[in-house]
Amino acid sequence: MKTTIAQVGQYVDKEVTIGAWLANKRSSGKIAFLQLRDGTGFIQGVVVKAEVEEALFQQAKALTQETSLYVTGIVREDERSPFGYELTVTGIDIIHEAEGYPITPKAHGTEFLMDNRHLWIRSKKQHAVMKIRNQIIKSTFDFFFSKGFTKLDSPILTGSSPEGTSELFHTKYFDEDAFLSQSGQLYAEAGAMALNRVFTFGPTFRAEKSKTRRHLIEFWMIEPEMAFVEHEESLDLQEEYVCYLAEQVRMNCDLELDLLERDKEKLAAIKGPFPRVTYDDALELLHKKSFDDIVWGDDFGSPHETALAEHYDKPVFITRYPKSLKPFYMQPAPDRDDVVLCADLIAPEGYGEIIGGSERIHDYDLLKQEIEAHGLPLDAYQWYLDLRKYGSVPHSGFGLGLERTVAWLSGIEHVRETIAFPRLLNRLYP
Repeated sequence: MKTTIAQVGQYVDKEVTIGAWLANKRSSGKIAFLQLRDGTGFIQGVVVKAEVEEALFQQAKALTQETSLYVTGIVREDERSPFGYELTVTGIDIIHEAEGYPITPKAHGTEFLMDNRHLWIRSKKQHAVMKIRNQIIKSTFDFFFSKGFTKLDSPILTGSSPEGTSELFHTKYFDEDAFLSQSGQLYAEAGAMALNRVFTFGPTFRAEKSKTRRHLIEFWMIEPEMAFVEHEESLDLQEEYVCYLAEQVRMNCDLELDLLERDKEKLAAIKGPFPRVTYDDALELLHKKSFDDIVWGDDFGSPHETALAEHYDKPVFITRYPKSLKPFYMQPAPDRDDVVLCADLIAPEGYGEIIGGSERIHDYDLLKQEIEAHGLPLDAYQWYLDLRKYGSVPHSGFGLGLERTVAWLSGIEHVRETIAFPRLLNRLYP
């Protein structure tokens, strides 16, 4: 019976054949242990010298890392295995013998692993991270579809910028200027005016010459937009969404979380309500914690976000940021013209901001005024103004950064580990 590692539990005490690669091996004079992977999971194959022909035992001992093969054996339950099963090997058919595989079981530096990302994703840790990433994506679609959202695809090449504070990758669209998208938000707003509730999911690009543990030049964003939804209602949905993601990862990725040594109790503790703290109050709290390097109007850096998250020990919304810190499209607070109706959701454990969102300006004249005040070309944003010209309504939205969310829920240290294939762009910085 030909099957996969993920399905071997259906064939206990039966003989199966699995197409696999050799991830690692160890052997003694009487037994060889083969660590096998097939993309669906990992399992140990045991070759006992006394139970097989000598040629098979010697073949098993000679196998090299990442050799591809068909392995035949009897599925056994094994309580010592994290997976719960192992394979008593009765036959090996080599497909291709690998030689000189560069990523050995020894420790390697991050830069080396990034340069060999196409191979690094075969490792157990990377496999676990990508399985968790996949679960978050699935759960995202499940969540928003259950809430009546429509999936919308926004363009990757754009003619305008949602966030003037970030640098853009410039290109040419025939004889016109174009940029790699830094957000699908503006197009999602158009979708919300047609379909009420929409979300986009796609790659975004930030041409910032930074190289930090949490920085990526290319990453994926989930960006919902909702007509007839005001700021506080949006925060309620964000909270529900994040709690749902944490619960689904905890319920469906138990093996992967164990492999990554994630403290699952911390995931179980991710429940609402999340604190909602104004920028003013957060700044006052930071000053009480002796952060004298920040004054009103400064953006919070990584140390500040970490201190705030540690204080509350759960995700925390920081709301009503100074208008000067935020993009042009955010709705001013009704009681103050120097702050806007926005929020950043700061994840615990030092992972920083995972969501940024706001109520959007829905008044035509005010939006036009803000576009001009930010020095943006009106002709490039005329279509965006049209959304306020023909049946404008209050509306809100947010963006969740997938990679940073994966890093947080997985408990891994380096956000770059959450992307399967970083493009060349991810190494185009000094």
